[in-house]
This record gives sequence, C-alpha cells and structure tokens, in this order.
Amino acid sequence: MTQHYVATAVVAAAPSAAPDRRAAHGASAQRALPAIAFAMFATVSAALAVFAAVESGGVAAGSAALGAVGVAAAACWVAVRRQRGPASSARRAARAFEAFFGTAPEPAALTDADGWLIAANAAAGGHDAPAPDRGPVAALLSGHVDDPAAVVYRMLSAAAASGVAEEVATGPKGPVIVGARSMRDGAVLWTIARAAAPARLSSGADLVLESLPIAVARLSIDGVVLSANAAARMLLGGAMRPGVALADVIEGLGRPMSVRIAEAERGDSSGRPEIARGEADGREVFAQVSLTRTEIDGGAFLFAVMADATELKTLEAQFVQSQKMQAVGQLAGGVAHDFNNLLTAIAGHTDLMLQRHEHGDLDYADLTQVRQNANRAAGLVRQLLAFSRKQTLRPTVVNLVDTLTETSHLLNRLLGERVRLAITHAENLGLVKVDERQFEQVVMNLAVNARDAMPNGGSVSIVTSNARIDAEQRHGRAVVPKGDYVLIEIVDEGTGIPTDKIDQIFEPFFTTKRAGEGTGLGLSTVYGIVKQTGGFIFARNRVEGGAAFSIYLPRYYPAQGEVAPAVAPIAQPADLTGRGVVMLIEDETPVRAFAARALKLRGYQVVEAASGEEALEILADPDLAIDVIVSDVVMPGMDGPACVLEARKMRPDVKVVFVSGYAEDSLRRSIDGVGECMFLPKPFSLNELTAKVKECVSS
Repeated sequence: MTQHYVATAVVAAAPSAAPDRRAAHGASAQRALPAIAFAMFATVSAALAVFAAVESGGVAAGSAALGAVGVAAAACWVAVRRQRGPASSARRAARAFEAFFGTAPEPAALTDADGWLIAANAAAGGHDAPAPDRGPVAALLSGHVDDPAAVVYRMLSAAAASGVAEEVATGPKGPVIVGARSMRDGAVLWTIARAAAPARLSSGADLVLESLPIAVARLSIDGVVLSANAAARMLLGGAMRPGVALADVIEGLGRPMSVRIAEAERGDSSGRPEIARGEADGREVFAQVSLTRTEIDGGAFLFAVMADATELKTLEAQFVQSQKMQAVGQLAGGVAHDFNNLLTAIAGHTDLMLQRHEHGDLDYADLTQVRQNANRAAGLVRQLLAFSRKQTLRPTVVNLVDTLTETSHLLNRLLGERVRLAITHAENLGLVKVDERQFEQVVMNLAVNARDAMPNGGSVSIVTSNARIDAEQRHGRAVVPKGDYVLIEIVDEGTGIPTDKIDQIFEPFFTTKRAGEGTGLGLSTVYGIVKQTGGFIFARNRVEGGAAFSIYLPRYYPAQGEVAPAVAPIAQPADLTGRGVVMLIEDETPVRAFAARALKLRGYQVVEAASGEEALEILADPDLAIDVIVSDVVMPGMDGPACVLEARKMRPDVKVVFVSGYAEDSLRRSIDGVGECMFLPKPFSLNELTAKVKECVSS
C-alpha cells in the first residue's frame, strides 16, 4: 500500500526574551502534550502554522494556524516558555521545535535558511548532537524523497520568493508532498507526515481532548456541545454534555455568548478570552472563554477553551466590596462631621432657651423634646462615626467575664420574656483591651438583632473562649493574622440571614427588617467598633438553623508587674462659672454664636474669630491677654492645629481646647504636634463646653 507524506517547511521567529524555567507540570506531562497536540491537527501544515504563529508572538484571528485544536499546541508552548533560559534565537527555536514535534510519529526537522540542520525529531532520524554537526537537511530527507538535494534547492528558492511553496516529489515509499513556509528570521521547519493522518483525527480527536489538562469543548458550528473533556466537565459540571448549546451553559458578562459564537462561526473572533458566568452543580463559576473556528476533514467546528476564573472574580468582588465599604465609611464620617455642627447649634441654642424658662412653663416641655431628639440624632451620628472608625475610643484592659455578667441584667430586659439568654465562659479567659462601653454596645446590638429574628421566641447564646490561630486565616475579604484571640460567639435560633444578603449586612442603612423597624445602623456600628478595636467579626448561617456572629479580639498580655489601670470617672464641677479670656475660633457661625453666648453666660470674656488667619491677626496684639483658645480642628484655609502652632510661638503658655465633629482618634496625628491640649467632641451641650473650659483653666 502506497503511503503518502506531507513535508512542510516553516521559518519561525523566536521571541527576544525567555523567562526562567517555572514549569508547573512534570517532565512527563511536558513530553506528552506536544505529541497530543501534533496528533490533533487536520494537516501537518496547520500544525506547523500554529508553531510558527506562536513562536513569532501570536496567532491572528481566523488564521489556519489554529488548525484542529490549536489551543493544544498553545498549551505545549506555555510549557516550553516556562522552561526556557537565556539563549540565542536558534536555540529557543530548537526548544520550541522539540516541544511540538520531538515525540511526534511523523518526521520533522528544523534548519537555517541555507538548509543546515538545527534540530530533528526521532522519526526523522535526528539525535541530540549540537546543531552544527548535523549536516544538511538533504541528507536527512534522502530516506524519504528521491533526489533530495534538488528538492531542497527548489523548495528553499520558492519559499524565499513567495513565502509558501509545495511540491509533489517521489520517494522510496511512494510520492510525498514537500512544502515550505518562509517567516522572519530564516529558521526553516521541515516535516513529513502521512496523508492518512487526518483520518486518525476524526476518530481520535475526542480521546486527545480528554487527555488535555485544560478545559476544552468541541462544538458544532452553531455552538452546540459535541464533546467536552474531563477538565471542562469538572469546571462546569454536568451541564457540559453533548447536545446542549454552550450559550445555555454559560452567559457572557460583557457580550452574549450567542454573539461570540456567531463571530467565531464567521471567522471574525479575535481569539481573546472573555469572562463568562455559569453554574456547576448549584455553585456559581466564572470562566475565561476563547472561541476558535477550525476545519477537520472538510467539516467546520468551534473549539471553546476555558480557564477557571472563579477565584479571580471572587477576589475582584471582594476588592470592589472593600472599596465600597471604605467609600461609604468616608462618606459616613464626612456626613457625621457636618451633622455634628448642625446638632451643636440646635442643641446649644435649645440649652440657652431652657435657661430662660421654668419647669412649669409650657415652652419648657417643648424645648425638652427638641433637646431629647437632638440627643437621639447625636446617637445616630455616633453610630455613623463607629462604622467609619472615626469615633473616640477609650480602651482599657477588660475581663469579658465581668463585663458580660454586668451587662446580662440589661440584656435580659432587652430580650424580653420569650427569649432565653445563656452565657458560657471558658476557664481562664484571656484579657482584651477594648472600650468597655462600646463593647457593651456591640453585644446589645447583636442580641437585639437575634431577638428580632425570633418573633416566636427562642434562645440566644453568648459563648466566650480562647482561640489560637497558628497560620493566618482568610474569611472572605478579611485575613486574620496568626496569634492569640478571645473569641465571642453570639448564636440565635432565628430565621438566619438570606444567603444573597449576608455580604451586605455590615453596610450602613442596609437592613432586612421592614420599613420603620430599624435604622440599618446596628450592624454597621458593631462592625466599626470591632474593626477600630483591632478585631474581626464574621457572620454565618448555622446548619441547624439561626445565625452566628463570631468576634475575634486580640488577647492582651500584661507586661510583667503591670497592673490593669482603673478608670477614674471625671467629676463634673458643680459650679460651672469661671473667669478669664477665651478666644473662640470656629468657622460655623451658628456654632460660634452658641458657644460664645454659653461662655459669656458662665462669666468668661470671649474673643471670636471665624478662621485661623483672623485669630492670628488678633493674637498679634501684645496688649490682649488670652487664657484659653477654644478652636475647631477642621476649617477652610488654616486649620486649628496649624493656627495653634503659630499662636504658641507668640504665646507659649496659652491653653488649648480643640472641638470637632470628627472623633479625637482620627485627628490625633494632627493634634499631637501642637503639644498639650484638651479635646471636646461635637455635639456638645452648654454644660459640657463650660465644664471643659473650666477644667482647662484650672489645670
């Protein structure tokens, strides 16, 4: 029986640089893949075109270089690129040749532009000697064609002139077809393959696909799945079965999959991967999908190459969520600052009006209502500041056993008669350093949420324990460093958290309750307090029902001989009147008007300034005595700390009280540079302002 061979020559341009070897697969896999790739091409010329295109830096859209499943060759090429070290272009081309054709059953060889061998595979009679010792390609072809020198001369001349040439030549085993393709740098690839090779493909293509480590599916020209390899089935589950349209399995995130299939059918596809979404056995998956048209035995097919992008999309979503939380936190902090100025003016002027009315006066009750609602609004602002992590915390060393025991009485009243509270502590529970009042707020908020999730009653459990994390743990977008923690778990028997909402529950103003039943700030407050304390909080639904919140707080180890400091309550002086000259620097006119009237009412002389620049002009008068400067921190132009720094150059002994709608902790860096000072957060009442000024004057 006459056997037909196809010989093709390709000039391959190698990339100019090669990374160090970082091959992810073993050597056996690297040897097997090229043979698989070679066997899959409908014609040897198509296989060579893939090699040439990849070696020269890319594959053009619609090119015959994609052969039957050009992606298989591309997968081989990835392995080659990973193992390449610094070398000449010829050396890199030889390595690429070896990767594609070294174990192929058909003869193949690589030469320079003059026909001198660089490399040859075993089927062609090649060996591992250095390229210059291998002689002319004519000697190698002598076993396959008659008059090889003449064939080589004609083919090299034709390829140099037109880029591609083919010639039917006689050989000892029958006619062969010699072909040549000419590329950029002069390296020429020769191969000889039996004409019966395409028939092997049609019977074994699916078997070859099954062996590939990358997810590949063979589709009809209109996008119906004909076969999918094991990697594709693992990626997309049972949905990837023959007879199902690919567009019904995955949907494009940017463009509909049907549009991409139509482009590939016309040969207009760029070949670039695009993200698509699908479901695999009930879980959401994302894949980078590239579509390629190819022809096998005269029939047109599409091949879909897919790479798992689920982790990539998950990380992307986590990054977007963290950016969103950061942006919302900044917005919340800014809103809280501006709103605190308004509340200071409202509450302050209400205090001034209350000074002029008796308890039995009709207006007194109305003014009291205004003042109480201003206090409620101030509480909401504090929650915003807690979420944005810009509230002032007063951390102390705390034993949570004592704290939770004291809080349990209040918790029982909050939970009501239908909800049982159980608190369990581990032995030798570690200490933590937290703001005790704020921690109580965290526990109460979570307990109230648990109660609301159990309208028919149930139980709430608070369990504390010591936790040691030996290696950092990832929980969604948060990474918990290794170390010792005190773990507080609050568990309920309620309805749980909707799965599609669990990632949003810590956002401010987000609530699953009905309108009017919640502000949406409870969990955001909890989140802010825990994060500002240096801890972590996570929510999950329990298999047995209900929700569980886990709080990790860093365990505190006292230094040797250290005694936990006791917090002494600040006694508010009964007599708030005083004497002295106060410079009041405040850019908000309503706040400045109230503060000035309050201080004058208590006996102080007040010098007002609407900006830092104006204050310095006034302070330049050497005849003006100033005892205390009361200054806002954030102001247009020169801010409070900058103004005080300049003022203390002229008056080094002047005392300072900073006021701000932002929290002290968030301003500490700018305040610390001015030396000794006091801080009063907004909104403040008449008594709070005058008490702070009197404390400063007396210090």
